[in-house]
Amino acid sequence: MKKVLEKKKSERTSKHRIEFSEIVGKVVDEADVILEVLDARFVDDTRNKAIEKQIKLSGKGLVFVINKVDLLDNVKELKQKLAVEKIIPYVLFSSKSREGKKDLKDIIYIEGKKIKKGEIAVGIIGYPNTGKSTIINYLVGKGVAGTSAKAGFTRGLQKIRLSKGIVLLDTPGVIALEKYSHQLPSMVAEHARVGARSYSDVKAPDFIVDRIMKTHPGILEKYYEIDAAGDSEVLIEELGRKKGFLKKGDEVDFDRTARFILREWQEGKIKVSG
Repeated sequence: MKKVLEKKKSERTSKHRIEFSEIVGKVVDEADVILEVLDARFVDDTRNKAIEKQIKLSGKGLVFVINKVDLLDNVKELKQKLAVEKIIPYVLFSSKSREGKKDLKDIIYIEGKKIKKGEIAVGIIGYPNTGKSTIINYLVGKGVAGTSAKAGFTRGLQKIRLSKGIVLLDTPGVIALEKYSHQLPSMVAEHARVGARSYSDVKAPDFIVDRIMKTHPGILEKYYEIDAAGDSEVLIEELGRKKGFLKKGDEVDFDRTARFILREWQEGKIKVSG
């Protein structure tokens, strides 16, 4: 049985490696400029340095689009972080407030003018659920790219015209190979924390809630107005009773409550610091 599980794990990892290589190859080969969409709350965690390295080696232009800035309490801290880590050039973006729409269009056209060809292709990459398709829809001005709160909604390379001389290449969200794992609970929890794995798909949502509380102390307690002293079991227990998420015997439904927390977290209802 162990050998069978190891074989299946190997097959899944190999499949991801093939898909990863094909997607990276298509974007780097076809695009003249690449936009990497990052979650403003988790800039470091949603960077895909493997792809960034490929882009730099190719000599193509790379622009960082820092999305979901409206979910931060302190944007000033974010700007300081971007300056220190030399994440440039970048555009701050919010699909909710439409902040950054003009700046993003401007930088696309500026980068485009550097390229001496009739039509340029702009590749858009990023982790699942960072908001790539939403950004495309705001740029184009209509719902041309399918969107969903569920990670991994975009399935294949999509070509969308932005203007007469510019075409956008939308890709599925890709998790870097060095971070990819179907089995390791800590890695799955990390992916769920940054929204790369949907709250509905993970097997142990309570473990992920605990991970969030340790990584972002005090934020969940403040949002739900529950003094749990950093204990995820206390938070889930009290919130479950508040919401009436109970099973027979007046027991709190831990799975349902933890998924509720994780869903609100992934949908951006709970703000974090910069």
